[in-house]
Amino acid sequence: MKKKNISKRGRGSGKTDFDRLAAMKDDDIDLGDIPPLSPEFFANGIMRTGLRPVQRKKQITLRLDEDVLKFFKKLGKGYQTRINQVLKAYAEAHHKPAR
Repeated sequence: MKKKNISKRGRGSGKTDFDRLAAMKDDDIDLGDIPPLSPEFFANGIMRTGLRPVQRKKQITLRLDEDVLKFFKKLGKGYQTRINQVLKAYAEAHHKPAR
């Protein structure tokens, strides 16, 4: 089966023809590279219930010493999350329960 190009010619490279995509029927979509999902796939799934909702993060501006920021950035991607984890651990360690 010949694949159809979904990019419009003449409107600049990388432009997607969304009208043509929206008009496609399900049968026109090539799913050949997606493996079928067996009952075993779903049987091995894990259902997690009773989890606490994820706390939303609040965006702030925070000034850090340059050496501290360099240290966390050297650890790689996710350095802001790591900084948050360190601050959270500190806060939990120093939390005084209400009496």
